[in-house]
Amino acid sequence: MKPIRVGAASLNQTPLEWEGNARRIAEVIEQAKREGVSLLCLPEMCICGYGCEDAFLSHGVQETCLEVLHDLLPLTKNIVVSVGLPLRLRNAVFNTVALLAQGRVLGFSAKRHLAGDGIHYEPRWFKPWPSGRVAHLDWNGERLPVGDLLFDCGGVRVGFEICEDAWVADRPGSRLAQKGVDIIFNPSASHFAFGKSRTRAHYILDGSRAFGAGFVFANLLGNESGRAIYDGETMIAHLGRTLARGKQFSFGDSVLTTAVLDVDLGRLKQSHMASFQPDLDDNETDVVKIAFNYPDLAPEKLTPIPPDWEHGEHVKEEEFTRAVSLGLFDYLRKSYSRGFVVSISGGADSAAVSCLVGLMVRLAEKELGLMEFKEKLHYIKELQDAGDVAEATGALLTCVYQGTRHSSSTTFNAAKGVAEAIGARFARFDVDGLVGQYTRLVQDLEGRELTWDRDDLALQNIQARVRGPGAWMLANLHGALLLATSNRSEAAVGYATMDGDTCGGLSPIAGIDKNYLRRWLRWLQEEGPEGLEAIPALEAVTRQAPTAELKPKEFEQTDEGDLMPYDLLDAIERAAIRDKMMPLEVFRALRGEFGAIEAGRLATWIERFFTLWCRNQWKRERYAPGFHLDDENLDPKTWCRFPILSGGFERELQVLRAYVAKER
Repeated sequence: MKPIRVGAASLNQTPLEWEGNARRIAEVIEQAKREGVSLLCLPEMCICGYGCEDAFLSHGVQETCLEVLHDLLPLTKNIVVSVGLPLRLRNAVFNTVALLAQGRVLGFSAKRHLAGDGIHYEPRWFKPWPSGRVAHLDWNGERLPVGDLLFDCGGVRVGFEICEDAWVADRPGSRLAQKGVDIIFNPSASHFAFGKSRTRAHYILDGSRAFGAGFVFANLLGNESGRAIYDGETMIAHLGRTLARGKQFSFGDSVLTTAVLDVDLGRLKQSHMASFQPDLDDNETDVVKIAFNYPDLAPEKLTPIPPDWEHGEHVKEEEFTRAVSLGLFDYLRKSYSRGFVVSISGGADSAAVSCLVGLMVRLAEKELGLMEFKEKLHYIKELQDAGDVAEATGALLTCVYQGTRHSSSTTFNAAKGVAEAIGARFARFDVDGLVGQYTRLVQDLEGRELTWDRDDLALQNIQARVRGPGAWMLANLHGALLLATSNRSEAAVGYATMDGDTCGGLSPIAGIDKNYLRRWLRWLQEEGPEGLEAIPALEAVTRQAPTAELKPKEFEQTDEGDLMPYDLLDAIERAAIRDKMMPLEVFRALRGEFGAIEAGRLATWIERFFTLWCRNQWKRERYAPGFHLDDENLDPKTWCRFPILSGGFERELQVLRAYVAKER
């Protein structure tokens, strides 16, 4: 038997933050050594950060990565460590992982399959490494191998599948298995999306079973560069079984997960597999060997992973809460903002954004403790005197209700109740006078009175827009970050006022649909995240029909009255934008699901969606950055590209009209 302790560590890195990134790498290496780890896998691009964008092409960035790599070498006595970095070779840049041991760089394993879909743009910067090829780099007085490598560390064979490599059909693990691999490292920058952790666990377990090997997965952690959030998952599997799995969505700098696996047991498994066909070529030019001594260890009994929120009934609610809370926390501290401001209306969107900030404080304090939480935000002087979670929230979050003559006591009381329940600082601004002043200025210019039957849109939008300057002023005054409150459903049809509810430097719920957001608020009102209390005050929000409250009360304005039912809106959006259906295809696809809606009315709402979608692309281009949460993202900068000017699907809508008319 040959038991070996292996480790996987997540890291909360920041692009181009050289000293901080290097310090966190060094700290987790030292922690791993204290815990007896012999082989340690760190995340993809952990030296420079995965989100460097076009800076990956900079010679200076690549040179600095190598300087940091050199500085890490003294830490690798009696431990083998993988660290990710970009590497230039023959005028091309490659996504690589350096394997370090005994104060040396053993070589650079290069990524074969680049992530080029969704939010990923790796082919813009990197070249894919061809299978079976090895080249060399002269660096630091040595000639080092680069490419499709296998490392023999003291008789234990270690290979790499770098992030996307493990997600494709032609996985490098198949070739590694033929060469008798014992352990596969999977350093990753695998962004969070709902349910993705389960998919990831499947390929980890399936790979370890199919290849008869150990599998060590290490992901990035936190909001690394703005939009993408990384869950920080770490997982160690062997022969189809999970040996260890680390905490996700940690507010710490890193999470180290270790386990003991029996290399000889894996070799025995390979010999029993009918599908196993070893590569019998003695000329192994792609194998890098180094002498390495492993400490004597006793086999470790497999301990079942205890159940937690990941296995409950509300996984999506928990994931949404924890991912966005961590995203807000990292955005706050990495931008050195001194808190948040929310223009709270008493409706679902602003209540959700406010509660997410409150949950951020509670989750971080629960994990770190109040002292460490304040230390991570040490530059915020107002926070340092906070004695509990409520005071900490009050120091970080200001909620301001900005009413006009059309605002109701219902929304004011709902806004105030939510703010008080989470401990936020609350203020009320009466902006009706400002609305009146702008209205009179324009009436004087136009020489007529503005009326609701003629000037509806202008009279609504001015109310939303006058709320922007006061919220911005509060944010500027305190050096805080103004949070926009628009959701994805409203972004799809432009049901948001530019420079009104879209005001902000960050839009935390831009990636989530309104229908789900309302369900999440009810869950938060009644149950709440595991380990935290519910927020009953949200009942004043969830019992209301969503309304912008921009028209006189006699109009009985509601969001769904202005648009269409939110469940239908979301279904049309998924079919049209995610699934790329044309209007008639959308109509046919939804006819059964929404059979209670008369055909002509359904067609009218579908036409309204396509028309508003095309008309409002310019708005989506201007929205503040939001978090990526799933494959229904509408962010034109990272996911869903569409022309600002287009033909507006007019031909396709004519086909829909003709089809419905013939049905009648």
